[in-house]
Amino acid sequence: MPLTMLSRYLHPDPRIRRELVGLLYTSLPQVSAIGVMSVTGAVTLAVMSGDTGYAVISVFILITAAARVYSLFRYKSRAAQFSDADVIRWERLYGAGASAFGLALGLLSYRALQIDDDPGAWIAFGLSMSFCVGMVSRAAIRPWIILTTAAILLTPTITAGLLRPELAYKLGAVMLVFFWLTLREASKHLSAAFVERLEAKHRLARQATHDFLTGLPNRAAFFQALAETRGDFAIIAIDLDGFKPVNDRHGHHAGDDLLRQVAERLSFCIGNTGIAARFGGDEFMMLKPIATGEAGRAEALALARQAIRDLSMPFLLTDIPVHIGASAGILVGSDADTASSTSQLLERVDRALYAAKRAGGGRCAWSDEDVGLERAAG
Repeated sequence: MPLTMLSRYLHPDPRIRRELVGLLYTSLPQVSAIGVMSVTGAVTLAVMSGDTGYAVISVFILITAAARVYSLFRYKSRAAQFSDADVIRWERLYGAGASAFGLALGLLSYRALQIDDDPGAWIAFGLSMSFCVGMVSRAAIRPWIILTTAAILLTPTITAGLLRPELAYKLGAVMLVFFWLTLREASKHLSAAFVERLEAKHRLARQATHDFLTGLPNRAAFFQALAETRGDFAIIAIDLDGFKPVNDRHGHHAGDDLLRQVAERLSFCIGNTGIAARFGGDEFMMLKPIATGEAGRAEALALARQAIRDLSMPFLLTDIPVHIGASAGILVGSDADTASSTSQLLERVDRALYAAKRAGGGRCAWSDEDVGLERAAG
């Protein structure tokens, strides 16, 4: 299935999409069981009847069953390194594997009906229904997979039934069509309920780590990111200059809108290589990995200056231009520093921030006392 067609079935949140696909690849017991049962049933039919068609289909079932089991193990061993694009590809791979296996079982039923092997038809149909039942557990996760696979599985059986002269077979084929339609409706409802519950779980988790007003990571998320940072890093403490007069003059709603716009600018400023967090009120923190030595200090200073410049540009509050400023404290550290005391790092960068504000605002100051103040423009 092309990605443009598949995209309509993908969840827009990459985190939820990753969790859904991860759940797909926890189906090893079901996949292994139906694989063993199907190979055993197909080989038994081939041996008992001596039919070449059964033998060929048995090999097809064995190959597809083995490939599905192999893909489950491979996903589990590599999932931690997958990008969002990789996750989408593996979802497609799971669907392709399930569809290929379904086709193999469908061909087994078709062959049994074609050669008028009633015992073989019973065995093949039983395997097909067992496979469908197993897939229902996946219906709530990715319904497009079960619906595509079920259609591919049932089409050969429906075709063979319609080709038979007996009315009972034709009615049975029509009933399988209605079975697929029923499965479709059930899958849609199961999936909607499951995904809604998963979204609620992620919303609760996000509320614990993100600021409700700006959507930025909160203090707890910042500490977690800092603890996970390896190598050298820069911490930039940002405090707005002139926020309180704007808040008092235009009201709290305007103040909240201003904070959201500040958050957007800081997020754009830090980019994808770091995080901007709100610590409360009009105080923000930025964390970014940097190079070692003087090159890293230059990166940190450039980031602080850029943040101050960005926040000095006019903001629009209900079409009214508003000007504020910002002061910044800069600290350069390494993972060895976070191992000793995170609170001491924050105290140092806070002292640098307040030194910049006492100097008149619109400045950035280093936490190193011997470096002193730096104006935003350099």
